[in-house]
Amino acid sequence: MPRYEYRCKACGFTFEMRRPMSQSDAPAPCPRGHADTVKLLSTVSVGSSSSAPSAASGGSAPSAGGGCCGGGCCG
Repeated sequence: MPRYEYRCKACGFTFEMRRPMSQSDAPAPCPRGHADTVKLLSTVSVGSSSSAPSAASGGSAPSAGGGCCGGGCCG
């Protein structure tokens, strides 16, 4: 079941609720007793494989030069 994040407009408390997708837009009462809440937009984080080098891990940074595919399709 997905988790949704909400923020209380009255006290500013941010909380999560697990609920079916069909109920994602249903009102979600604040755990602190308030009724006026808003559902926050969530982001999805997709990580890269651990075998791919990154600049932070000492690997070389990708070379610049050429749009979405590194310049291989442009010429």
